[in-house]
Amino acid sequence: MKISTLIDTNVLIDVWGPAGPMKGWSASAIASCRRDGALVVNTIVWSELAPLIATETALRKAVDMLGMDRELVSWDAAFLAGVTHSRYRRAGGVRERTLPDFFIGAHATVAGHRLLTRDAARYRSYFPDLDIISPETHP
Repeated sequence: MKISTLIDTNVLIDVWGPAGPMKGWSASAIASCRRDGALVVNTIVWSELAPLIATETALRKAVDMLGMDRELVSWDAAFLAGVTHSRYRRAGGVRERTLPDFFIGAHATVAGHRLLTRDAARYRSYFPDLDIISPETHP
């Protein structure tokens, strides 16, 4: 069975940004997920990557080199993101956890993707049924 994986922004920054302690793990995790099935990037991740990559053409090439599919965030996912973010804020959550994180988690949930991220706790708290790949779950 093929499994699709939405790649969180932080993992792509590890791979495409300056060398850091998680670069090796992130590159290896992307390769492992590619063996399992489709890699996906959505419009939210795309927008968060824009400041890192010089041009949109360069970002397209980088995404294409990894063989990632590009997906729009659905209306259902947008609604789930808004409801979940509202619940987070009512529970005393601070604005550090911005709405884009909730869009990413909601998109993965609604579309049936796994999520490759370094922020597992953040997503697990609000999307408990989401299959998450992180350094904690896949060292």
